[in-house]
Amino acid sequence: MQIPRLHPDTIEEIRHRADIVDIVSEYVVLRKRGKDFVGLCPFHDEKSPSFTVSQTKQMYHCFGCEAGGNAIKFVMEVGKRSFADVVLELARRYQVPIQTLEPEQRQELQRQLSLREQLYEILATTAHFYQHVLKQSQGHKALQYLQSDRQLTPATIQQFGLGYAPTGWETLSRYLVDNKNYPASLVEQAGLIKPRKEGGGYYDVFRDRLMIPIRDVQGRVIGFGGRTLSDEQPKYLNSPETELFSKGKTLFALDQAKSGISQLDQAVVVEGYFDAIALHAAGVNNAVASLGTALSVEQVKLVLRYTESKQLVLNFDADQAGTNATTRAIAQIANLAYNGEIQLKILNIPDGKDADEYLRQHTPADYQQLLANAPLWLNWQIQQITKDCDLREATDFQQVTQQIVKLLKNIANSDTRNYYISHCAEILSLGDTRLIPLRVENLLTQIAPKATYSQPITQKRNGQKPSLTAVPTSDRGLLERAEALLLKIYLHCPQQRQDILDTLEARDLQFSLSHHRFLWQQILEIPATIATNLVSHMQDRYLDFPEEVELISHLFHLSEKSQKDDMVRTPKGIKTAIACMERVLREKRYRHFLELWEQTDPDTQPEQWQSYYQAFYAEKLRLQELERERQFTITDLI
Repeated sequence: MQIPRLHPDTIEEIRHRADIVDIVSEYVVLRKRGKDFVGLCPFHDEKSPSFTVSQTKQMYHCFGCEAGGNAIKFVMEVGKRSFADVVLELARRYQVPIQTLEPEQRQELQRQLSLREQLYEILATTAHFYQHVLKQSQGHKALQYLQSDRQLTPATIQQFGLGYAPTGWETLSRYLVDNKNYPASLVEQAGLIKPRKEGGGYYDVFRDRLMIPIRDVQGRVIGFGGRTLSDEQPKYLNSPETELFSKGKTLFALDQAKSGISQLDQAVVVEGYFDAIALHAAGVNNAVASLGTALSVEQVKLVLRYTESKQLVLNFDADQAGTNATTRAIAQIANLAYNGEIQLKILNIPDGKDADEYLRQHTPADYQQLLANAPLWLNWQIQQITKDCDLREATDFQQVTQQIVKLLKNIANSDTRNYYISHCAEILSLGDTRLIPLRVENLLTQIAPKATYSQPITQKRNGQKPSLTAVPTSDRGLLERAEALLLKIYLHCPQQRQDILDTLEARDLQFSLSHHRFLWQQILEIPATIATNLVSHMQDRYLDFPEEVELISHLFHLSEKSQKDDMVRTPKGIKTAIACMERVLREKRYRHFLELWEQTDPDTQPEQWQSYYQAFYAEKLRLQELERERQFTITDLI
């Protein structure tokens, strides 16, 4: 069929119904910032989020690569798809009736939309059929298993719509096709029956299995999971991939957990259906389950829509299979975790139990306590690396060190990386505090090989000072230009103001020079209602302070060339100015801790000596990173 010419009313209705935050969240982990959402741009590589989504305006914009538009354009760009293809998909998703400029095309388009509705109806009818059979004599064994073995109440069985698929090869097929008059081809498309290879006809996909409906976020049945009640393999059988169901993009019980996830600001992902069911029955209403496959990025982004702080706890089995599954899941979402887009924790229940087994012998409060004490994913990974290893043996020590270096080198945040370097150095030192600096040096050298060091830092001996690579001293002229640039951008670029405020707060930075600090304090006192006329208002206010005007008057004016250059390179200018300001602060801290370290005796005050060492070395490493972070020099931008 040729590409349809859609009626403008249809396109406008799709734009009205489609929620851009909902759509973008499938591709980008978004965090709330004020009234908007921010995340890492999917259209170019970046480590600091510059991608903003406005729910009120239903628009997105990246301040890094200048990409922007509405929900339709986003799906087109991110998937390299045509306008018509995207509009039809969104029409199906948001149930928008299709109108075209060519009436003859309407019937085919409506047929495509109605197909999904018919599949939903068939699956809902099937779910009711399985629930009915569970209560009959032929479902007695399955019901007894649920009540005795799984200790589920009738209310929980009803809540999750659990049922039973009878033993016959054509029981469901006859019910749906012969009794309910659904076309066999549609029942097949729903993943419920398969054609026989010989003799014609169809046979049921699920037979003699406990049936667990799988629902989408709206609560509609889109597939089933079937557990065998005999020795038949596989133990669990899921619906095949269909128009409605994709295992890698679906999470069991998310329709019931999304409210709990939002309220608790945390999502718990378990392995099995019955782990999730048992948790909900125990009042842990923020649990979902994967569907027998490795946890995918799509599934993680799906569940993260409902937690503002992006907290995710993986609670897979603590046996070797569960550990392997956890490791695979971490590998799938490691980039999100390394970049700080999610707060990932790992919960392994003691004695190798899963959540369902644990709750049969413990209270929900016990499980909540386990959740509260779950280690961060990096701590869990380090535990796995060092488990069953003898660090006094050279081979084990080398192997553990290599794995730790591989684990830590991808951490984007310098403070986090420095913390784990110190943490791992303590582990590798086996309690000998004098070895910690050497272990730190060894890890740093391997993790950041591009950094240059004059020679290793060692313990002071015979009154000698440590040998260090020289770090540039602070430059008042550099600080003057950096602070002036940041203030100028703030005054003349209203769209960048929130970014500047957030960055200064996140890095705990303040203006150091008195005239800049005074101007900044005056700016912060301006009510938001008149902030749009900030420049003129500040000029009026400074008439009362003539002694300050000479130092800052140039900030209130932009030449034509300056205005053009600044508007083009504003985001990069902010990053450069902030990096320069932080560099001055870090240099002061570096010299302070270095002086304290030199004055401390490692023999009488080993803990303080070690603490000062780690502090000044962390500052030195951060200074080197700041040099790499600057995208221009201040001279280029002023």
